Amino acid sequence: MVYNHSNAGMSDARRQSLYDEIEGGEANEATVGTADIGRKAVWGVPRAPLSLAISRDGGRSFPHRMDLDTGDGFCLSNNSKDALNREFSYPSIIQGSDGTLHVAYTYYRRAIKYVRLAPQSLP
Repeated sequence: MVYNHSNAGMSDARRQSLYDEIEGGEANEATVGTADIGRKAVWGVPRAPLSLAISRDGGRSFPHRMDLDTGDGFCLSNNSKDALNREFSYPSIIQGSDGTLHVAYTYYRRAIKYVRLAPQSLP
């Protein structure tokens, strides 16, 4: 699994919405899932580090973790042109037939970064 090893409790930085600084954007409060009525989406929590977690028990636990990319993960701005958005986001992962993991993710909202992890380098 590849994910941002962060949560809302790690930072009090918030945005009104994902697009709150874009001209003409509307600040909507999105609810999270129908089973979680009353809970609101949280925007602005740093999206870093980007971590890989390994399970060896069919996904019941993920005790082995390594950071693929670190930084402050600042995402209180959509401005990636001036490097104001420094998040690691939207990861995708596949495993090759030889056990190699191939990970791609958004890097600072400016590029797609690719990481190749050979089986012997995994935790």
